[in-house]
Amino acid sequence: MTEWVQVCAVYDIEEEDVIRFDHSDRTFADYRSPDDEYYATDGLCTHEKIHLAEGLVMNNVIECPKHNSRFNYTDGSALGAPVCVDLQTYPVKVEDGQVFINI
Repeated sequence: MTEWVQVCAVYDIEEEDVIRFDHSDRTFADYRSPDDEYYATDGLCTHEKIHLAEGLVMNNVIECPKHNSRFNYTDGSALGAPVCVDLQTYPVKVEDGQVFINI
């Protein structure tokens, strides 16, 4: 069963940036794209489980801070070595200035 969970206010994520969100025993990464859309993925790199919120975001791509693994955060796709496993993505909605993810 899934549920909508409030992550933050829309202004808590700057344009072309990422924040970390922990819920229960899971970590997520929440993004705001250059075109002001919001996205969510698992928060740990699939290569060595490093927190992606510490990485660099540019042009719908998150780069892991440890080995420079890159993912398209809009669909979770891995973009080349050393990573080869995609990220899980989650539906996002914005209501009354708040960002929610469906987990």
